[in-house]
Amino acid sequence: MNNNILLLYLIKFSKWFMLFMPIIVIFFQDNGLEMRHIFTLKAINAITVVILEIPSGYMADVLGRKKTLVLGTILSFGGFIAYSIAYGFWGFAIAEFLIGVSMSFISGADSAMLYDTLFFQKKADEYSKQEGRITALGNFSEAAAGILGGLLAGVSLRLPFIAQAGVAFIGIPAALLLIEPEIHQKVKKTTMLAIAKTMKYVLVQNKMLRAYILFSSFAGMTSLTLAWFIQPFFTSIDIPLTWFGILWTSLNLSVALTAVFAYKLQSALPKTAILLMVAFFTGGGFILLGFSNGIWGIIILFLIYLVRGMGTPILKDFINQNTASDIRATVLSIRSFIIRIAFAVISPLLGWYTDHYNLSDALIMAGSIFTGGMLFAIFLYKKEKAS
Repeated sequence: MNNNILLLYLIKFSKWFMLFMPIIVIFFQDNGLEMRHIFTLKAINAITVVILEIPSGYMADVLGRKKTLVLGTILSFGGFIAYSIAYGFWGFAIAEFLIGVSMSFISGADSAMLYDTLFFQKKADEYSKQEGRITALGNFSEAAAGILGGLLAGVSLRLPFIAQAGVAFIGIPAALLLIEPEIHQKVKKTTMLAIAKTMKYVLVQNKMLRAYILFSSFAGMTSLTLAWFIQPFFTSIDIPLTWFGILWTSLNLSVALTAVFAYKLQSALPKTAILLMVAFFTGGGFILLGFSNGIWGIIILFLIYLVRGMGTPILKDFINQNTASDIRATVLSIRSFIIRIAFAVISPLLGWYTDHYNLSDALIMAGSIFTGGMLFAIFLYKKEKAS
């Protein structure tokens, strides 16, 4: 079991060494897609995750985190094989479906495996430190992939996807070698009623957990949405294509930097201050991007990414501290469920608005939604804390 954390690092690497990300929008456009098509593809991915997110999280709680991680890594490999041979919208849609299923099985199970491993080793208080390191590894991987992916794209825009299939394969043996830690409570039956009871507990009965889940969900939406706006934003401010990979790499290195030291910030600042910082720098950053261009836009992007790196491991720790082990993967999946279903609803709208009107107003619209949602969650947190 001592190797679990190292193996989780490898699974994270296989997910986040994304060779295709710096050029994916350009790749889609080269294959005849417009922004509304691109956001529709991501909506397909999000809807797939939405449908399977909570059942797969519950499956991880019932059947074990290892089995769901193995299945998830296999499906990820299959998704990138599909991308490598697809040339049109429907081929890409099949790839996004497979990757969406993969994401639903990995999401929640990986963090639950990490927390339970540390809990079994009597090191649960190190969770935010280890989650921060894993988050940092993911972003270091994405940063390095940005450089290599750009070089591969110089040969062919399809080559990064072919190489990505090889990277995804690394996760399969890593998942197979994981050792399932014993948990202190066992779920007896896999039923929709049991899932519904867990959702009721998370979203209705445990009001503090509800506030954390809601806040973390809106924070997650900022990261997911921004990933698909960055390349159009670079284009809108006339950044040369050759700089896309360099800036993408630099942004991800900034996330890694703050993620490594997030646990220190968590111990130094009160929870309310952390929540407000995340809300105003991530959600508010979208709004500022809508009014910015040139160097100021790049500076705002870096501020968003720096705070995102700090916020991700801390927010997951807030959730884990308020969650029992026997429902941990389900609870983390509920968070991802909310992120994906919201993204599935608003992303086609944002894509359509960008195509028909302008990017700046779409960014302001998105930022207003995200900031408002996080501030409402802070209100719920303060209300529950006061009671």
